[in-house]
Amino acid sequence: MSVLVLQNAQLIDPEAVTVSPMNMRIENGRITALSPTPLTAPPGAVIRDCQGKYLAPGIVDIGVKVCEPGERHKESFKSAGLAAAAGGITTMVTRPDTTPAIDSPETLEFVTRRANQATPVQVIPMAALTKARAGREMSEIGFLMDAGAIAFTDCDHVVSNPKVFARALSYASALGALVIAHPQDPGLSNGAAATSGKFASLRGLPTVSAMAERMGLDRDIALVEMTGARYHADQITTARALPALARAKANGLDITAGTSIHHLTLNELDIADYRTFFKVKPPLRAEEDRKAVVEAVQSGLIDIICSMHTPQDEESKRLPFEEAASGAVALETLLPAALRLFHAGDLDLAQLFRALAFNPAQRLGLPAGRISCGAPADLILFDAHAPFVLDRFSLRSKSKNTPFDEQKLQGRVLTTYVAGQPVYDAP
Repeated sequence: MSVLVLQNAQLIDPEAVTVSPMNMRIENGRITALSPTPLTAPPGAVIRDCQGKYLAPGIVDIGVKVCEPGERHKESFKSAGLAAAAGGITTMVTRPDTTPAIDSPETLEFVTRRANQATPVQVIPMAALTKARAGREMSEIGFLMDAGAIAFTDCDHVVSNPKVFARALSYASALGALVIAHPQDPGLSNGAAATSGKFASLRGLPTVSAMAERMGLDRDIALVEMTGARYHADQITTARALPALARAKANGLDITAGTSIHHLTLNELDIADYRTFFKVKPPLRAEEDRKAVVEAVQSGLIDIICSMHTPQDEESKRLPFEEAASGAVALETLLPAALRLFHAGDLDLAQLFRALAFNPAQRLGLPAGRISCGAPADLILFDAHAPFVLDRFSLRSKSKNTPFDEQKLQGRVLTTYVAGQPVYDAP
């Protein structure tokens, strides 16, 4: 029986929304004791003095793109797993926007097998909502659930036909499946590279109005009301969409919402003179929108923060802004970027980990994301104040397309534990 005792830690409990001095005992991969006073360690136990550093549940990251199958040169399960462990992510929930899309039990089983072989962290796959993510024919939701799919999404492909989407939602509702959608009006957002406004106009970039997100969300909410499905909006990034989300929650619909770390910490001005590493989908918004989204996370209106990790190689990024691929890697930068909000006084650590770990685990019905006796010992020990300058070539991801290159960040992961075993130790 393996026993690990962690002493003298500042424990972040996102369920109770507290940060307090605590000692912890872990046996056979599970938390067995928590106490503010020192715990007795049985003979042969490993004892670690945390020296007052923060101990938190491992991050549960919804929406990680691993480019297997189809584009292993951008990211493999092995490189993504190493990057996740170094970033304090203990559970990766992977997207189905691969080549081919994960829309059959066979492809799903291949991905699951590859992930289990290659990664030190937990990997749970999502499956496509429609065949080939084309929005025309519903995928076999029941068979895919049996094969281990935890949720269904077409990622950034919006199902533009409301009848097809309603049918998929009805079927998912009957099976109790979670549908994750990208709230965006596909007509308005087609070909857009930036958010409408003075900044984009001055640079001559094709734009999309913030209202496109609101229109997409309004449609989805109406269909959720009609079908009674479980629904999650993957990225809410504008102030315009928040009242609609608040009304849907007040009306008792089974709706949650997330946002990406880039929309919480960056705005459209970061694009500067056509810096394509800052091109993401949806595009970066105005500072007013960023502030509104941070407030929504603080109040609990937006439930989840995720990385929206989207690897792109140099060839697809070193292009004119309009033509460059969207997306940024974020597995290793998720925590230090999120800690910007803590250092700025926008969110406290318990609120932050509620959105990073507890809420996503709850939404997906996972036992992770909690600090309590009996819970899995998926944990991270980190120093919230350690400063560093990010060098993108030090990232473990195969693709290096991070917007935080050469930026000053605070917050380093010291150790990541999965089931009580260390899978990453800071050098």
